[in-house]
Amino acid sequence: TGETGTGKELVASALHRESPRADRPFVALNTAAIPAELLESELFGHEAGAFTGATRRHIGRFEQAHGGTLFLDEIGDMPASLQTRLLRVLAEGEFFRVGGRELIAVDVRVIAATHQDLDTLVRDGRFRADLLHRLDVARLSLPPLRARPEDIGLLASRFLTDAARQFDQPVKRLTDAALARLRGHHWPGNVRELENLCWRLAALAPGERIGVADLTDHIRLASVAERESDWTHTLADWARTELAVRAPGQTPGLRAEALARFDATLLRVALDQTGGHRRKAAELLGLGRNTVTRKLARPPSSPD
Repeated sequence: TGETGTGKELVASALHRESPRADRPFVALNTAAIPAELLESELFGHEAGAFTGATRRHIGRFEQAHGGTLFLDEIGDMPASLQTRLLRVLAEGEFFRVGGRELIAVDVRVIAATHQDLDTLVRDGRFRADLLHRLDVARLSLPPLRARPEDIGLLASRFLTDAARQFDQPVKRLTDAALARLRGHHWPGNVRELENLCWRLAALAPGERIGVADLTDHIRLASVAERESDWTHTLADWARTELAVRAPGQTPGLRAEALARFDATLLRVALDQTGGHRRKAAELLGLGRNTVTRKLARPPSSPD
């Protein structure tokens, strides 16, 4: 489970590659992308003449995945009639093609994914409880990409490598500055947005090193705006809390305290960036060394 675009198919593919079924087919199907009237045939296949336009036999995804893994994305959107058929296949491992009389036996591991809350769908009567129980052997919840920035470098490297193979060109790499900018982005489109960006960079970036200038304006500007927004929200949260807990008459010094805390934080970051060297930190902030020493000796919330 997880938001749209969090990489659920990537995880399913990785689980398949690391399983005893790795040398057998991995077949993926987005059930929400197939019209309801065609989904049954897509899953289970059909015989020639089964319906108008069925001029020859069609092998469905279950048969294609025999011995391997079938990944069913957006399972929460599956029509109720097909939920019943899917439940039987999972329980018995066999089915009939649409319009067929031959019972087809398959050995398939099913991995299902959704961005919806299936427990809520069950309570609302839109998803079968017995199907959920059959599918819910091991549940993995994928956090959105914005909650796991440490994964961005690995994912970007994977996507750039895939693109290079497709374009038959050397693999392009991100500079540290470009990677830092990507890690600061909010990624509303999650892993899918990152993948699309990497393919675009692989195709359009002029050199083999991808720098900040090569990133799209959307990423460059959004990252700056998001950092500013984060800072604003953090400051606003602190101010709301302090104003709520302080009695009337205790707030006049709040502005001075806020400035003192900001000053202390700025100094701490400058020291971190200069390896604790006070003179270099003072130069970085445009302060005298004695001023830095005095500020360090003062409690963080104490104004000058």
